[in-house]
Amino acid sequence: MNFSEVFKLSNQLCRFSPDGRYLASCVQYRLVVRDVSTLQILQLYTCLDQVQHVEWSADSLFILCAMYKRGLIQVWSLEQPDWHCKIDEGSAGLVASFWSPDGRHILNTTEFHLRITVWSLCTKSVSYIKYPKACQQGVAFTKDGRHMALAERRDCQDYISIFVCSNWQLLRHFGTETQDLAGIDWSPNGCVLAVWDTCLQFKVLLYSLDGRLLSTYKAYDWSLGIKTVTWSPSSQFLAIGSYDEKVRILNHVTWKPITELEHPATINDPKIVIYKEVETCRASRGEDTSLPTRPNAICSLFSTHSKYEISPSPFSLRIIKPDSDRPNPKIGVGALAFSPDNRYLATKNDNMPHTIWIWDVQKMKLFVVLEQMMEVRFFHWDPRQPRLAICTGNGKVYLWSPTGCVSVQVPARDNFQVLSLCWHADGNSLLLLSKDHFCLCYLEAEEKEK
Repeated sequence: MNFSEVFKLSNQLCRFSPDGRYLASCVQYRLVVRDVSTLQILQLYTCLDQVQHVEWSADSLFILCAMYKRGLIQVWSLEQPDWHCKIDEGSAGLVASFWSPDGRHILNTTEFHLRITVWSLCTKSVSYIKYPKACQQGVAFTKDGRHMALAERRDCQDYISIFVCSNWQLLRHFGTETQDLAGIDWSPNGCVLAVWDTCLQFKVLLYSLDGRLLSTYKAYDWSLGIKTVTWSPSSQFLAIGSYDEKVRILNHVTWKPITELEHPATINDPKIVIYKEVETCRASRGEDTSLPTRPNAICSLFSTHSKYEISPSPFSLRIIKPDSDRPNPKIGVGALAFSPDNRYLATKNDNMPHTIWIWDVQKMKLFVVLEQMMEVRFFHWDPRQPRLAICTGNGKVYLWSPTGCVSVQVPARDNFQVLSLCWHADGNSLLLLSKDHFCLCYLEAEEKEK
């Protein structure tokens, strides 16, 4: 592995362009666009205020910068640096902004979710969509970009509206059998819309593109329900993580569960590979190992390294007891991600925050368990192969593949703590984000082949 130099950043606002050629980052009110291969600055834009959200258009030609506090949007062009667009929502305010799939329309959500405004960059026309619901995931586009589903709330009832993105005409409008809709998501093939209810009730509804209810699934009643939902890349499976520490996998034929993946506190099966991170502290080569005289100089004298050891079963995992008196208790499966080739499913159980579970999708069985020294902050699959990148808020990045695990120290000064990460589209580099900085991690070609 090789690492780039470290660059400044604000609010972890750093994004690869969809075509993989550019990297946009924000430093307060400045937007910096770099060439991914050289990291040389290509364009430098100055916004009217500190940027709180940045997003590329799907064709990588435009960049949206949102300043929610001032209700402002600025759009910049890479092809024509002198061209720019400013959208002011005025007294209506602004809480969210995002591109449409065609990259020529911007959708702004006003304060209190009173409406969504659709702005056209081509015709300068404006359209309004009323009654958007304030929920966890209230807008979903199909992968081909042809349709948009919107969760609505009117007359104390939940509705779904499906729009044609080419002209924003309403295609279907129907009510849902939910008490308080929490989120919606299209299957990757764009044929089925998953709708799930509030966490107070376990309920998932599956709708077709024309609004027909295909199926309803309820696992249990009178307890905290769904925490996260995700589709497999093939659209064959719908994985549902819930507060009872289980993942239920629904199949696309009958929409019934084909298995329940449990997260036990003790691993007893000897066939399951358990990787445990073990930290060691050793002196850096060629350095004077005399006792330091400055406070905190021990950090410069010794560099902390870690490695994975394979632990035998039975193996007891670390559990954190959630505070039952607080809302949104840290319990249950809060993160799910399928590998792009549909072979593996990675999960995280929130009351076992140090552990990543990797399941074999073909066998529907637990394959690997990784226990980290620190709590897992984020994990992300390589878009090109079954390889998982993990960060835990320290100065390391962790990689898992079916061939094994590796822990890599980020060779950066000023205590670079990796809080989030993102793969490049080609899988050859990894964007590492700390609170105020970012750097790129390059994976060598021979390492990729292994």
